Amino acid sequence: MLGKVWIAIGAVFIFSSVSFAAHPLITDDTGTQGKERMQIEINDEVSSDKSTEGGVTTKTEGRGIAAILSYGITDSADIIIGLPYQWSKTTLDDVVQSDESGIADMSLEAKWRFFEKDGFSLALKPGVTLPTGDENKGLGNGKASYSLTFIPMLEAEPWMLHLNLTYTHNEYKLEADKDAKRNDIWHLSLAGGVDIAEGLTVVGNVGMETNEDKSSGKAPAFILGGIIYSVSENFDIDAGVKAGLNEPATDIAYLAGLAVRF
Repeated sequence: MLGKVWIAIGAVFIFSSVSFAAHPLITDDTGTQGKERMQIEINDEVSSDKSTEGGVTTKTEGRGIAAILSYGITDSADIIIGLPYQWSKTTLDDVVQSDESGIADMSLEAKWRFFEKDGFSLALKPGVTLPTGDENKGLGNGKASYSLTFIPMLEAEPWMLHLNLTYTHNEYKLEADKDAKRNDIWHLSLAGGVDIAEGLTVVGNVGMETNEDKSSGKAPAFILGGIIYSVSENFDIDAGVKAGLNEPATDIAYLAGLAVRF
């Protein structure tokens, strides 16, 4: 039963890890900060998931706050550092099984836009996840992991459309995690946006990825809608709602964030 509790925690955070896309989107774009330019983001996500199996109801509530720093090393390349703090509480038939909080695994990524012509661009984003979270609390893997994302993007004002194809290889320290979770995860997602007024963009996102739970072959899928409002050229605020499209995905999550550039 304890193994199912940790899998439930992981299911809530499967799409709640540090995201470097234009929040609230999960899918990243090819945009970069520009040489020696910097962006600081603070993102918040509150999620809830509920499932019943064998007459037992599992409910997991979570919250994650992430601080993300992006720095332009050239006009077309950024380095990105993200540090999340997470809370999660899991109950079985209203009996608390776990109630944990703390710093989760830190991420370090680089994004390189290697092609750009007539509104179409391509980027690659390699990354590593460092074991800064406590794996015994379900807040991290306990070992370093790595990923690579391929990003095509098309811009035709007022529209934008971008796709992510990501491969992630996770390593685990705990034997329980090794037994319960897959190492290799594929992610596919599509996002779009349209400017509907000066400084206001409506965005949407759909996606799916490999289920990390070895006992299930069904890929969690999500849909997301939100807005991004540019208060000024260098200050954005955003909000969104993300919903699961099938049983393995987190039922609902509410997102909010802000970004400051200088």
